[in-house]
This record gives sequence, C-alpha cells and structure tokens, in this order.
Amino acid sequence: MRIPAVSTKYWHQLEDGRIQCDLCPRYCTLQEGQQGLCFVRARQQDQIVLTTYGRSSGFCVDPIEKKPLNHFLPGTPVLSFGTAGCNLACKFCQNWDMSKSRDMDRLADEASPETIAQAAADLGCRSVAYTYNDPVIFHEYAIDVAQACRERGIRSVAVTAGYVCDEPRAEFYRHMDAANVDLKGFTERFYHQLTGAHLQPVLDTLIYLKHHTNVWFEITTLLIPGENDSEQELEALTQWVVERLGPDVPIHFSAFHPDYRMLDRQPTPPTALTMARRIAIKNGIRYAYTGNVHDPEGGSTFCHHCGRKLIGRDWYELSEWKLTADGACRFCGTPCAGVFEAAPGRWGARRRPVLLKGAH
Repeated sequence: MRIPAVSTKYWHQLEDGRIQCDLCPRYCTLQEGQQGLCFVRARQQDQIVLTTYGRSSGFCVDPIEKKPLNHFLPGTPVLSFGTAGCNLACKFCQNWDMSKSRDMDRLADEASPETIAQAAADLGCRSVAYTYNDPVIFHEYAIDVAQACRERGIRSVAVTAGYVCDEPRAEFYRHMDAANVDLKGFTERFYHQLTGAHLQPVLDTLIYLKHHTNVWFEITTLLIPGENDSEQELEALTQWVVERLGPDVPIHFSAFHPDYRMLDRQPTPPTALTMARRIAIKNGIRYAYTGNVHDPEGGSTFCHHCGRKLIGRDWYELSEWKLTADGACRFCGTPCAGVFEAAPGRWGARRRPVLLKGAH
C-alpha cells in the first residue's frame, strides 16, 4: 500500500481561482490537477500536496565527505536518500536521472520517517542526508524524517541548491544540523540561462544560514569551462563569501563532466580547480577544496595559522588526523572551524546501497 500524498501549507489562492505555491521563488500557479515545475508538488482538491511523501529513489550509506562535507563529523557514514523531481532546471545536472525524473515508478523504496531513523541507527550512521535531488521540494517529508532522527541522536544533512522562500527556509533549517549549498555560479546570467532560476535567493539562503542559524554549512561550486570559471567571477565569488559569510565557511570547487543537456562541453581541467582554490585562499577563505578529481593536497584540511596538515584526504579516505579532542591544531593550538569529535570515523570510501527493513 502506497503512502498517500500529504497536505502542505505554503500556498495561497489567487483571485482568478489558481493556487500559487509559495515554497520556492518559482511561485508556480496551478489549476486543479496541475503539477509545479518540481513535478512533486501538485494541486489536488483545492490545495497543494506533496505527492512523493514517504517514497524514495533508493537508500545508500556514503562517507560524509561525499556530500561534500569536510568539517562535519569527518570519516563517519551517512544514510543518503532522495526522491524524484527538482525545482531548478540545470542544463548540466549530474543527477538528472533522479532529479529530472517524471516517472513515479522510479520511486521504488517506500519508508516512513521512523523507519529511516531506525535504519540509520541500526547501520551505525551518525547522520541522514537529504540528497540526490533537492530536499526543498520534499520539505514535509524531510522535516518529519529529521524529527524522527533527532529523537534517536541522528543528525540531518541537507544537500541543496538553496532555492527556497523565507518562511519555509526558516522552518526547514530548524530541523537541520548541517548543509552543503550549491552556489552554482556568481552571475544572474548563469543562473537564468543554465538553471532557469535566480542568484539572489541562493545568496539569501547562505546569509540566513550564517547569521540566523547554528547549522554547519559548506559551499560547492561546480566549475563549467567557459561559463562560471573565469578568474574575475571566482574573485568576486570568493570575496563575497569572505565579506558576507566570513573566512571559516569551507568551499568546494568541483569538476564538471559532460552530462544531461551539456554533452558538448569539455570536462573541467584540474588546473582550473587549482586556480579557483588558489584565488579563494588568496582572498581569505581558510578552507578551500577541489572535488571530483584526484588531488590529495586540494582535498586535505590545513591549519590556517601554521599551515600544517590537519586532516589528510585521498579521495574519501582519511590518511591523517592532527586535531586535538576539541578540534584544534595539534601543532599550534589554533581552532579548526567545524563539528568534530575526539577521533574521526572509520567508514572510508565505501558506498553501500541498502534496502530498508520495514519499508512499505
């Protein structure tokens, strides 16, 4: 028996009879039976409902570094899942088979929030990640899972593009412990032409996280040759991060590979990632990383004061650990920003798909 659609609260009726969804800045206006651009929020019986509540595209235990989060419980396993649909229209989407899916039958695994929380505990996961597609669009399901997880001491991680309205943003992040936010570019042109969205709401989410929550968050920017990888844009992006968010917010520069509707582009050369990391550090960002390439130096964490290596990483394997029990540099005593425990986890680079017991 499938879990039915659930009612939502972020919408209002217009004078012409349409209903406007107020979850994200797309503000889709729907007639009875229509779906929003995200595909999973629809108008049924004169309200907006979430049609994918309790339904997932699959569950997998990953290293937390794959989200990517380098400063949140390093080395620990995270139970990851997503649903179908997305509220952006990125031409370069690298999870397009799930996020762009319009086939509800792809959602093979059904599980209640309590089932997911219990599975995370049974599997030894320290956290659950809402990922693969954006948890903004399965807002109600993600929050219910996060509440069930919190009761068991399991933390919640949002992997998101940050495209959400003010009120639902505040409710959502009350239940999150960590986030990785995709800052996909730093120009309105890039967002408009390549994602079908706008830049400012994403910047607003980052500012909100920094100044109005205790959520640990990191930023990821996928560098696409000729689109968002110029020195000028990287200078502007990294300067904005330091000025508005501070030097301690980690940023990951990841390599693009041709996918979805951008098959004609070349992969990002490693030199572009190294350049971006260099610019970030020059502009005052203390923790800048390269991703999707083999770069042990670009993947490791260094003390911003003495320059010594604190956490060595080779892909998703931790090779060194030079933090004290309270998260400071063992060499000079300077604190390293993040959420750390006395010792790192030992999950390594394993990826373990799982079928939840007790799923519907």
